[in-house]
Amino acid sequence: MSISNNAKAILREFTREVWSEGDIEASDKYIAPKYTIHHDPGDPWEGKELELAGYEERVKTLRAAFPDQHFEIQGLFADGDAVLMIWFCSATQKGDIPGFPATGKQIEMSGATVYYFAGSRLTGHWQITDRLGVYRQLR
Repeated sequence: MSISNNAKAILREFTREVWSEGDIEASDKYIAPKYTIHHDPGDPWEGKELELAGYEERVKTLRAAFPDQHFEIQGLFADGDAVLMIWFCSATQKGDIPGFPATGKQIEMSGATVYYFAGSRLTGHWQITDRLGVYRQLR
């Protein structure tokens, strides 16, 4: 298996386990000792470097408002030490987010995330998402 195919397989497993199934403790199988959020407008962690505990807290916080979130990977494209993942996410807002008390509404969101790898570990990401579309769905 090539490095890029291996990274794609790791990213599929990571997305399923940690983000869709909510197994936050599984992060330790995937996240490098330092994880950098290079670009993610609207994310309070944008520009920060996180250790594993900080990364797990981020996932826990983001899943609290949408605990049933499910990601569908639309495409994976590898280049060097990076894999671009294009995705759709569906979820129900069951918890508060700033400016939006829990509504019980189902939302859909799309985005593209470049994940960076060092060997088999994720070292960070650069992401764009449709947060405005989510806010419109929650009104």
